[in-house]
Amino acid sequence: MVKRYANLFAQIATFENLFIAYRKAAKGKRGQPNVADFEFDLERNLFDLQAELLDGSYRPGAYRSFYIRDPKRRLISAAPFRDRVVHHALCNVIGPIFERTFIGDSYANRVGKGTHAALDRCQALAQRYRYVLQCDIEQFFPSVDLAILREMLARKLADDATVALVDRILDGGAPVLVDEYAMHWFSGDDLFAVNRPRGLPIGNLTSQFWANVYLNALDQHVKRVLHCCKQRGGYVRYVDDFLLFADSKRELWAWKAAVRDKLAELRLTLHERESTVYPVTNGIPFLGFRVYPTHRRLKRRNGVMFARRYHRMRRAAARGELSLADLRTRVRGWIAHAAHGDTWRLRRSLLASPVVVRRS
Repeated sequence: MVKRYANLFAQIATFENLFIAYRKAAKGKRGQPNVADFEFDLERNLFDLQAELLDGSYRPGAYRSFYIRDPKRRLISAAPFRDRVVHHALCNVIGPIFERTFIGDSYANRVGKGTHAALDRCQALAQRYRYVLQCDIEQFFPSVDLAILREMLARKLADDATVALVDRILDGGAPVLVDEYAMHWFSGDDLFAVNRPRGLPIGNLTSQFWANVYLNALDQHVKRVLHCCKQRGGYVRYVDDFLLFADSKRELWAWKAAVRDKLAELRLTLHERESTVYPVTNGIPFLGFRVYPTHRRLKRRNGVMFARRYHRMRRAAARGELSLADLRTRVRGWIAHAAHGDTWRLRRSLLASPVVVRRS
């Protein structure tokens, strides 16, 4: 029997929780105008937000959206800052409830996990098994079916006020990716299936959390039904990119068919051409690296993108538009990431040119 949790909303709407949520939402962003405006009258803004939550009048604001290439073209959506405070307040309380149900091999947006831990796990599995099935979900965030997600959340949340808050956040984000979704029809669909609410705005804390809730059904299926575990294989997932490992190609192809069927239950589809089986010695493209059993290489486009960005930063520093301290911070961040691969020569080459600062 699934345990359900009540009396959650009172915890979400406490001033203490909202203050903690504000600090999390503002971390690293306190120089931004919308954050500074909220912080200017912080106590009043938090009390106003608390009052709206408690009397049921809280409504999310409009998203600000823009496209990036990373390397695929993606629509990124930013919620107003006060809404981001609410997102953190909600996840502070309900996050641990769902976290206890997640498997150890889900690595995105979880404390103690992350990209580098996922890369380490991928390489450890590549050293143990001969073959890998690489899977990628087609248009994942635009495809998330909100009726299915609501049902998953409601199984744990017995608090009507919390469910109502979840519904408001989901409804507020539903229109954002409408134009990004190409309709896919599933068995049993009627003509009204095109009108099903779907989509999680890319960039929201809640979207990242709900992605793990949604794909936990897949994780559990892989582990408990396919038995892709220590005895028969390995598994690692980071958002919608996931890998299955085994010593048998035939077993991996069979697992691909089973994964395809499970995803269909979630109204998701695989990228068929990109989801394939091959030897681990070919190198596994994963999270910006190509992972081999014995070493890792940074993907070429990542090095090229940083070289271009570094060139722009050097020019900005030379003009006095970027401080040397900010330049060092940004470069060190990239170095720390690139250092998780065999990139010493690449780093030395890219960073060899000195930064010349214009003197006034």
